[in-house]
Amino acid sequence: MTAELVRGQNHPLPEVRLEVRISAGKPIVAGATLSDEQGRVRGVEWVAHPGAPTLPGLEVSKQAAADHRLAFDLDALPEDVHRVSVLLALPTGVGGPVRFGAVAAPFVAVTGLDGLEVASYTLTGLDTESAVVALELYRRQGAWKVRAVGQGYAGGLAELLTDQGLPEARQLADSINEAVARGLARSVAAPPPRTSDGDRSRQAAASAPGPDQPYAGSGPGTAAGAVPPQQTPYPPGPQGATASQTGLPGGSAQPDPSSVTQPPSPTSGGTINYSHPGRQTAAPPPPPPAAPPAQPGQPAQPVAGDATGWSMEERLYNQVWGMFEDLARTVAAYRSAVDFADSRMEKELDQVLSDPRSRIGGQGDAAREAARAKHAQLVDQARAALDRDLAQLTAEAEVVEPALPMAYARWDNPVWHGYRAPMEIPMALRLGDLRLPETENLSIPMLVRLPLERGLWIDSGRTSLEGTLADSDQLRRLAVDTAVAHAARLLAVYPAGEFSVHVIDPAGTGASSLAPLTRSGVLAGPPAAGAAGVADVLSRLTQRVDLVQMAMRGGAADSLPPGFDTAEQLLIVNDFPHGFDDRAVTQLRYLADEGPAVGVHLMMVADREEAAAYGPLLDPLWRSLLRITPVPDDHLADPWVGHAWTYEPSLVPANSQVLQQVLAQVAEARRSWNH
Repeated sequence: MTAELVRGQNHPLPEVRLEVRISAGKPIVAGATLSDEQGRVRGVEWVAHPGAPTLPGLEVSKQAAADHRLAFDLDALPEDVHRVSVLLALPTGVGGPVRFGAVAAPFVAVTGLDGLEVASYTLTGLDTESAVVALELYRRQGAWKVRAVGQGYAGGLAELLTDQGLPEARQLADSINEAVARGLARSVAAPPPRTSDGDRSRQAAASAPGPDQPYAGSGPGTAAGAVPPQQTPYPPGPQGATASQTGLPGGSAQPDPSSVTQPPSPTSGGTINYSHPGRQTAAPPPPPPAAPPAQPGQPAQPVAGDATGWSMEERLYNQVWGMFEDLARTVAAYRSAVDFADSRMEKELDQVLSDPRSRIGGQGDAAREAARAKHAQLVDQARAALDRDLAQLTAEAEVVEPALPMAYARWDNPVWHGYRAPMEIPMALRLGDLRLPETENLSIPMLVRLPLERGLWIDSGRTSLEGTLADSDQLRRLAVDTAVAHAARLLAVYPAGEFSVHVIDPAGTGASSLAPLTRSGVLAGPPAAGAAGVADVLSRLTQRVDLVQMAMRGGAADSLPPGFDTAEQLLIVNDFPHGFDDRAVTQLRYLADEGPAVGVHLMMVADREEAAAYGPLLDPLWRSLLRITPVPDDHLADPWVGHAWTYEPSLVPANSQVLQQVLAQVAEARRSWNH
């Protein structure tokens, strides 16, 4: 039976190999410190954190996430370690919450390797604290116990580590925050908030949730290695909320720039609105479509749009995010079950080898064969559960993909052949697809909310996957092709006159790939070439950011000049840093940081190694952009369990004319709008 601890209460631990599972609702940092009998942390080598996630006997998460799973083997700790403290902290410098009082109370559970909870603790009463010691695992008279601590620190990790006697506390805290910032820069944003009663009606066959799935329901997220439902479900929230209510897809506490009163255009009398249009909020969401009745003993047939939302577009968006989460968790459950089978077989083999009488002879061979057979049985059971969940998700994907609206659809979807300029901005945009190594035949659309909250960096350098393009010139061309495909999609999903694209191509190396944009006439002007062209475009966009910022802050709506273009702006930069001097680099960093809040977005096609001469000066620039690649690459992480997802870009099929047809329609709509 689970012991529900209160602050200061302790509970014995029945085993030494266990996990600590954390659910916080928002991305947080999880770590652990080792202490001696006096409670002192002797050095940085006694701290496990995202920059150094593994120590003898314990392993923590490599990045900030809403859910964590920390692994402990208390017998493997150094003999002079008498206490292990589990730390939680809010990431700094990434625009998220800065105090625990602004987020839901974190929930922490200690479980065995079989997933059964031993003790749990909800950290209530936190306010200004940004770091907290959640639990202590401590040795007492040869046995291990857990104590609920809940000691918070308003000074963050530096103050917490200083209190534990670490001399290098400030330097280590800075390095942890740097490692977390690097991890967040490569993370897929968290999903939209869920309603408290569950937002997806899958009518699937009931089974227990997986080890990383605190949601007490059924569906593809359940798999081998199941545990009882935890007490804190995935963070609730109004799923039908507008963008100004939710901000980032994960419901980040960072304020949405669209919530600031925008100055009206002096020519139209309207407002500068950089978010998608307001949605109906006076009535409850329409019910999802009913699923066909299931046959006895079979799961219900999947239906497109079975999530909640105010429109079919929003229901499909939420359904895709639910599929993404389900796939992440079911694979996590499978990997956890396989790890458990491996550790169990290792333990049984160690027991056989530790007894000299069973090392040789038939008895030892039989014990080893039995351990391997049990391992194979556990792995087969886990794989069968994974295959069942993948089959259900695959069936759902086959139904959902054809029903996706234009902004969510692949370029080979027939919806593009009937393209007409939309009348309103969609809530999200498809940038590609995501898959895992266990799911080669199943991919999930990668959707990002509009307006873009961060710029895009299309990496034209080497990727981490083997078998990718060896020709660097070919890779560069493909990177520019990817940028053109994304820019065309952005132009196509915005109403006419509400999105403009500028291009910087200093040496003209991307001319052939940029031809669809230049020939169709959808660009705001010819691609800027040479140092003078670079300086001109950057100066104009920088001045625009300054002007709109002043108008927003001062509430001087009438101060914008006549004829001011209220459309969102996208700047495509190719071949960086060629043609950029120090001033241009500073302006580019300014646009990346300040531009998205006022409707100026950045898309860079660059190889980071070619800008290595700038050193750490450009590190904030790369971290502020979402890195995507022109070829498949496993560099993105999910916000739940931190899987390495393979990203596949959304490219136009070879020999297809759909891009030219869509851009021709965009150009015609822009001409009609201007007249």
